[in-house]
Amino acid sequence: MSSGSVDKDKSLTEPVDIDVAKVEEGRNYAAIDKQSERSYDVFLAVRKLDFYLLPFLSLMYFFNSVDRSNLGNAKTDKIDKDLHFKGNEYSLLILLFYVPFGLCDLPLNLLTKLWSGRLMLPTLMVTWGSLALVQCAAKNFGGLLAIRLLLGVCEAGFFAGVVFYLTLFYTRGELGFRLAIFFGSALLAAAFSGLISYGVFRIKDHAVKGWMWLFIIEGGLTVIVGTVAFFWLPSAAENAWFLTEKEKVAARARSLRDGSRSVGSEFSLKQAFATWRGWRFAGWCVICFTYPVAFSTTSNFLPQIVARLGYSTVKTNLWTVAPNAVGFVFLLTVAKSSDYFRERTYHIVFSLCVSLIGMIILASIDVLGNKGVAYFACFLMAAGSYIPSVLVHSWHNNNNLEENSRSATTGLLVGLGNLAGILSAGTFRVEYAPEYRPTLIATCCCNVTSISFTLWMGIWMKRQNAKRNAEQGVVIRAEDVDTSSLVDGEKSANWRFFT
Repeated sequence: MSSGSVDKDKSLTEPVDIDVAKVEEGRNYAAIDKQSERSYDVFLAVRKLDFYLLPFLSLMYFFNSVDRSNLGNAKTDKIDKDLHFKGNEYSLLILLFYVPFGLCDLPLNLLTKLWSGRLMLPTLMVTWGSLALVQCAAKNFGGLLAIRLLLGVCEAGFFAGVVFYLTLFYTRGELGFRLAIFFGSALLAAAFSGLISYGVFRIKDHAVKGWMWLFIIEGGLTVIVGTVAFFWLPSAAENAWFLTEKEKVAARARSLRDGSRSVGSEFSLKQAFATWRGWRFAGWCVICFTYPVAFSTTSNFLPQIVARLGYSTVKTNLWTVAPNAVGFVFLLTVAKSSDYFRERTYHIVFSLCVSLIGMIILASIDVLGNKGVAYFACFLMAAGSYIPSVLVHSWHNNNNLEENSRSATTGLLVGLGNLAGILSAGTFRVEYAPEYRPTLIATCCCNVTSISFTLWMGIWMKRQNAKRNAEQGVVIRAEDVDTSSLVDGEKSANWRFFT
């Protein structure tokens, strides 16, 4: 594309000549602007990423979510009685899982940057799948706890790793919806976990109980998918087996236009922690520690919340399907809107308010006397609690153009979110059943805190953009500036926050 532009009337099926040298030199590649992104090579590169990469990562996260949350389904099949749990030992299993699950995100994400997602993500999956399968052999609380702690170590870093991994392939305006598709597999996992449990628990085997079959089937499938991932995932767009040479160059050029200052930068610990000194970093930490509490409460305890309605074990698992399925559709819709309008702040606040309303309803009504209202509140919880996990991490990555810094920051912030699960598990205690009001009240407080800090951060960014535009006498948005030209980051004259 030597002319640096594409005729507006050109068809997407018409190939465009891409100057490889300009892209490889890392120079501002003027040909990759909004109009030229309709070129055939760019179009095909994005569609192939959507077809080959995104669905497989979503499948991997599906099993990550299933293996992490199926303890709730196992409890409905009386694993707590079979392993002779006492008092709050079930809640303790979930609570302690989050300790390694939160602490190991940062180091594992740095290793993902160092060794690439192609190696780290499948390795983590095969290991946690093996541990998930071995859970079927647990004989008591201590044995299951040891396995769950190791499971937390291995599952840590996967979500953070994939978030960072996808920033290497998609532009800032595409990231939210793609992350929603990926993360939505967690909702489908919760839904299908209920369906799988419904089927598995109907197996009549005196030697192998239903919850054992659940661990065997789901853990075994995880190991198989993880093994295939070694051969499927590329380390970056430049060596993706499913892209042609021109498509690889187009993918690299897209990242330089709307994603990173440079592509494929060398691993650097100094660069990784460079942005942690900024005052906004504390705000990100507060947001990422508070919003996931609602997610943890919904994902881990929805079967128990639905069980409050007084249904049998089989119906309880079946009735968890619909809220999560609706939540999946809601997630995709809000994330698509966020990408389309290139706006994160108010979309995040909206989703937090939806889950907040659901929890207020559950905490304030007589559940058994108002089963329909209570079940509707479960839909609100599932609809709102999952969205921030996608949009918050899209948001801070959208405003971070350095790959090393993105890997470290994403690892820490996702880890903080995982540690927040401790608060949910710690307040979901036996003595609070069946209302669990302290759990719901604590989660509501976290949502309010997250809403406040999100509004503060987002409004500040929007005002900074307006201030810069007024000072320069122009109207520039984040998407109007090539990220490869922002050598000095926020100090660059044309820097605009992605809000």
